[in-house]
Amino acid sequence: MFTPVILAGGNGVRLWPLSRRQRPKQFLSLEGEGSLLTNTLARLEGLGMAAPIVICQEDHRFLAAEQLRQAGVEDARLLLEPEGRGTAPAIALAALLARREGRGEPLLVLPSDHHLADEDAFRTALGQAACLAEAGHLVTFGVVPTRAETGYGYLQAGKALGDDGFAVACFVEKPDLASAERFLAAGEHFWNSGIFVLRPDDYLEALAAFAPAMLAACRAAMDGAVVDLDFLRPDARAFLESPANSIDVAVMERTDKAAMVPLSAGWSDIGSWQALWEALPHDADDNTLRGDVICEESRGLLVHAGSRLVATLGVQDLVIVETDDAVLVADRAQSQRLRGLVERLEAQGRPETRFTASVHRPWGHYLSVDAGPRHQVKRITVRPGARLSLQLHHHRAEHWVVVSGTARVTLDDEVFLVGENASTFIPVGRVHCLENPGLIPLELIEVQSGTYLGEDDIVRLDDRYGRR
Repeated sequence: MFTPVILAGGNGVRLWPLSRRQRPKQFLSLEGEGSLLTNTLARLEGLGMAAPIVICQEDHRFLAAEQLRQAGVEDARLLLEPEGRGTAPAIALAALLARREGRGEPLLVLPSDHHLADEDAFRTALGQAACLAEAGHLVTFGVVPTRAETGYGYLQAGKALGDDGFAVACFVEKPDLASAERFLAAGEHFWNSGIFVLRPDDYLEALAAFAPAMLAACRAAMDGAVVDLDFLRPDARAFLESPANSIDVAVMERTDKAAMVPLSAGWSDIGSWQALWEALPHDADDNTLRGDVICEESRGLLVHAGSRLVATLGVQDLVIVETDDAVLVADRAQSQRLRGLVERLEAQGRPETRFTASVHRPWGHYLSVDAGPRHQVKRITVRPGARLSLQLHHHRAEHWVVVSGTARVTLDDEVFLVGENASTFIPVGRVHCLENPGLIPLELIEVQSGTYLGEDDIVRLDDRYGRR
């Protein structure tokens, strides 16, 4: 048995414009129906796993909780990382939680945004890793390389550890092309997958030896942790005393217990549009198409049409991604360089790098339809049984038109129902609340008007989700 530890705190900027700071790639459906996060958990079904520990950022907590709920994962522990400090302290929080709860089985540490084509091969490798972890090794997986890749770090295999794997001779940072070609020819180097199997006590013992300040900060953070709804919040002040570092640098490169299991399972970290194109099925023209797309005399494309028709003619080897508020057209082979473009957009303060047109909230989501100097229109969807906060606004009034379902509206001391094709008006400064008492989603159009329409003009008086 393992305790899965799912690292879901990344930002995934290299898959912009689909991936945004407020909705990064692990929460996107890139391979089919489920998100990368829920697909990661589904991959573990039938393996006798303990309740998973999912580590995510504060901003993504309700998004993670809702996706887990929809996937039927009801026993997960959601651990909120106060700030991204790298994989080493994140895994330390999980190991301390596992020890607190009496879990002695190895942790299976998985990034939430990877692709594995051959799940049977992965399960076989897990069995080998479990044997090594039970013997006291800190185990990682070395992906058998299929090409000379300069975008990944590498592991060099050392002496054999029985039939289950190898000692890790050394870790190699992302190499130049000549070195990558040499690694491929020699057959001793493997891509560093970022997947680990290790017992909690063994990992904490290694931190005590190689990163004692990190361990002390994480231990203090967990000692001060508080439960908030479905979430466990480590003490932020204590956690921020931890040095930021990866598990590779903090522990794996320094310990003599590092072991590696070769993995040949069609692995990809989906770290770029090129990587996603390679991982997905292609048509007869080597195109990967999603949405309303028509291609003529076009080859080697990855096209994602999110909200309208995308047509191509006589082009090849491109990435074309269309969303409600942005369009990317890029040479597929250059997609690894997208981070620089996103950083330039962020420096300009562009909201398209942070927000999506559809914004998720713990009660549902809303879609921005139109906006002007003194008005804004949203389409709001409220889940059955969900309730927005009791609130007021100083600068805007709201007009609600119910499209489907029934709304229970609180306006000062009055509570009333609003059905389909009916509407109500919320004047400036009035205390109000919106709730869905029904069994189907409540959908309504909200028209805001006023001198200021920012989301920070919300004064929450009562909120079941603990927001301020």
